[in-house]
Amino acid sequence: MTIAFTYFFRDMQTLEMIRDYVIPELRSRRYIHIWDAGCAMGPEPYSLAIVLRENMGMTFRNVKIHATDIDSSNLFGDIIKKGIYPREMVQRIPGPILSKYFSPSDEPEHFRISDEIRRSVDFTKNDLLDLKPIRKGLNLILCKNVLLHFKEEERIEVLKMFYDSLEGGYFATEQTQKIPPEMQKHFEPVVANAQLYRKVD
Repeated sequence: MTIAFTYFFRDMQTLEMIRDYVIPELRSRRYIHIWDAGCAMGPEPYSLAIVLRENMGMTFRNVKIHATDIDSSNLFGDIIKKGIYPREMVQRIPGPILSKYFSPSDEPEHFRISDEIRRSVDFTKNDLLDLKPIRKGLNLILCKNVLLHFKEEERIEVLKMFYDSLEGGYFATEQTQKIPPEMQKHFEPVVANAQLYRKVD
């Protein structure tokens, strides 16, 4: 079975948007719940966790990232729990960040992410088309490279679920994915030309 290749800090634009527009609001919250829907082997939620840690300081201890994937391989959960990744997946990480949050693993040419970052991410299997959210009261939902595989009516139903799961929070998706007309009154763009949206109550 082929597992889609991914790597850390793959989409810097989205991470920078979250840093600039979402984190300032999250800092004031006692508990912060984030859903990364379609997390694959974990580089995306862990990249997000590192950005949050770098920009939130000790407030980061209030963050829980709920990482989910349909995971037909049955491998993602173990990989994310161990937090060990090969060199080619971490080589794009800036040197100071790599040395701060990763250490060499016993396995040659592999690196293990720090315990603090690992503890912030929980993985569970989830099929978005079941329309069962992992929880309510979410502050941010990140869903990239998933919705484009769904039919238009399926995308709308998933976006409705996301809307109901957010507590005045934010939704980020891939750059090629537009909000369907039926859902545009529910999500407003935070800035032009970037797929970061704020829930409209």
